[in-house]
Amino acid sequence: MALHLPKYKKQTLEHALGKYMRPKFIYIPLISGGDTNITELVQKGDYVNKGSIVARRKGNFKIPLVSSVSGTVVGFEEHLCYTGETVKCIKIENDFKDSELNIKKNRKLSSISKKSFIELIKEKGIIGMGGAGFPTYAKYDSKRKINTLIVNAVECEPYITADQMLALSFSEEILEAIDAILEINEIEEAYIAVKKTNTSLIDELNNHIGTYPKIKLALLDDIYPMGWERMIVKRIMKEDYDRLPIELGVVINNISTIYAIYGALKYNRALTERTVTFAGDMMKVPQNVVVKIGTPVKEIIESIEGLKKAKNYVFVAGGPMMGQAVPSDDLIVTPNLNCVLVLKKEEETELPCIRCGKCVAGCPALLSPVLIKDNINSVEELRKLHPEKCIECGACSYICPSGIKVREYIRLAKEKIKEVK
Repeated sequence: MALHLPKYKKQTLEHALGKYMRPKFIYIPLISGGDTNITELVQKGDYVNKGSIVARRKGNFKIPLVSSVSGTVVGFEEHLCYTGETVKCIKIENDFKDSELNIKKNRKLSSISKKSFIELIKEKGIIGMGGAGFPTYAKYDSKRKINTLIVNAVECEPYITADQMLALSFSEEILEAIDAILEINEIEEAYIAVKKTNTSLIDELNNHIGTYPKIKLALLDDIYPMGWERMIVKRIMKEDYDRLPIELGVVINNISTIYAIYGALKYNRALTERTVTFAGDMMKVPQNVVVKIGTPVKEIIESIEGLKKAKNYVFVAGGPMMGQAVPSDDLIVTPNLNCVLVLKKEEETELPCIRCGKCVAGCPALLSPVLIKDNINSVEELRKLHPEKCIECGACSYICPSGIKVREYIRLAKEKIKEVK
């Protein structure tokens, strides 16, 4: 069952791309892709340059975390991150010099080997910027031949227009980066996946795409969750995969990630900033803002005229479907935070399940959300229902006539299964 969601996108597209680039302090949360197993590489009093590695993941993907400013490490504090949890952060005082090491301008982006490309995007801290935060280098570091690159510019959630605004502003740079990635990795073709209703972005890309014969637009239906990686690959390649797109010779990157790769190839620049959508009915001036990673959300909101008056607000890290409600505006921008919503808090009533089956019919992962909810206290039964396959799109909660937060039950089920392994 395809969902046609209200858009609420016009409000942010009416304003020019804003900037908030001068925070006095930045806070680098010690979390990456949900992993908090992080090694700190700096201590209080250390001076760091913009792009300096300040921490690194310990697990399988030893991706670095970098400073988005030059300045001095002044300590460690705990702040909210996109998961809704409080995490330890490295606090850095900005000296406003933006001093960067080893910055250089490369005339030809494709002048490096595949091995050097993989090492470059790894050491520049580039991760998936669409939400999951998966290390980008790992997708290219495969023994399988990559035949197709798919660039995800679908952005199917309501409110969020960060990718669209970025692509409208830097379409030529994005196309140049895609072309270089194809040449470096000997990839035969690329598709930019765009909703067929997104005519402004289609027109902008068509203005420049003619000089890149290996790059094509893939126009997809405006339904939810069309931005899901598996759904995009199936629509374009006419095939499905078991675990990963590379099984079909496919790599898929978010369009903001492609722009970050452009910065690495063109200027040897680390991932130090991103575009974030600030929206919701409580924002005075909803708009997209380019910000430094590690900037407090509260400061950014104040810089764009702040919030409307209300007794209670709901802050959401991410979109209304897949995002996470957070208890306050004490939220820090991470590379994979694409949106901050501020909504008026409304009283919610949860009614008993009426066994209508809408959550089952609407699940894109073909799960039975209601049965997962019903068996939340039985790990043995939960294993049979495979909640780990849930993509947390929120469709089940959205369509539930009883107002049950079904997705939260499935998240809990995932955690229960992990705990007993």
